[in-house]
Amino acid sequence: MCLLLPLLIVLGLILLYRWYRQSLILENITDKYVFITGCDTGFGSLLAKMLDKRGMKVLAACLTPQGAEKLKEETSSRLHTVIVDVSENESVKSAAKWAAEIVGDAGLWGLVNNAGIGTGFAPNLWQTKEDFIKMLNVNFLGMVDVTQNLAHLIIKARGRIVNVSSAAGRLAMVGGGYSPSKYATQAFSDSLRRELRAFGVKVCIIEPGAYRTPIIEKDPHIKNMQKLWNDLPENIKELFGEQYYQQHVKVLMLLLNTSNPKIHHVPDCMEHALTAVHPWTRYSPGWDMKFYYLPLSYLPTAISDYILCRSSPTPAQKRE
Repeated sequence: MCLLLPLLIVLGLILLYRWYRQSLILENITDKYVFITGCDTGFGSLLAKMLDKRGMKVLAACLTPQGAEKLKEETSSRLHTVIVDVSENESVKSAAKWAAEIVGDAGLWGLVNNAGIGTGFAPNLWQTKEDFIKMLNVNFLGMVDVTQNLAHLIIKARGRIVNVSSAAGRLAMVGGGYSPSKYATQAFSDSLRRELRAFGVKVCIIEPGAYRTPIIEKDPHIKNMQKLWNDLPENIKELFGEQYYQQHVKVLMLLLNTSNPKIHHVPDCMEHALTAVHPWTRYSPGWDMKFYYLPLSYLPTAISDYILCRSSPTPAQKRE
């Protein structure tokens, strides 16, 4: 008992110091430029509005003219938009040239690689090589391309790079290209952080749990699932069976219905990564991420497999 009180005091002081250290915010943030991809909707759009309200100079990359126009209507004249398809190299190069002309000698303080797609949450055997390529081109290779084309501007400002991964970048819960793209994001971010450290550039990773953004809306996922199932060769359909398909849809619906509607948690983390004196290397927004996905990813494989497989449907061939 006599040792417990000193230990609690030490723990309290450590937590207090951590809180104080992370609460320190940079000065002169209104002088800084930030480039954000995927600003049509969701996290990117919300972050662009948040940073604009704080007086930062936002360069918002949207996929569609409609998304860019809507964002401009809801923000100040400080915010600039550009149309970018991150999976197209020429589009990325053009946007990088545009950004360089705007920021000039100030350089680019922040790059937020937020653009991403999430489809094909289905068994690997239901999908084609092209399905994987499409996902990797946007979620991973697009991020690499944007980073490489803007890196010289970020180094000039000794700024920040914020890459968006996912709980699926820690734990592959379902097949398809989404998890591989997010695992690759983690690896790229880790190596990039070490490479750019000497230049004074910080690299942060955002790995959210399940949030109710357009990427996780129910209807597109269910329609995509139906198309995947309908297009399968008959021999694969026989292996899995109609019952497996119906059960898989139910599990997917449960995940989508229980996703967190408080999407501001994620751009809050992005904002901290861009404006804090001492940003975290990793941010894990969402209680599901903190208390389920993250701990589960550290458990022995046999235990994590058992927990995840409990909710998995049973293929027809196994039932026989």
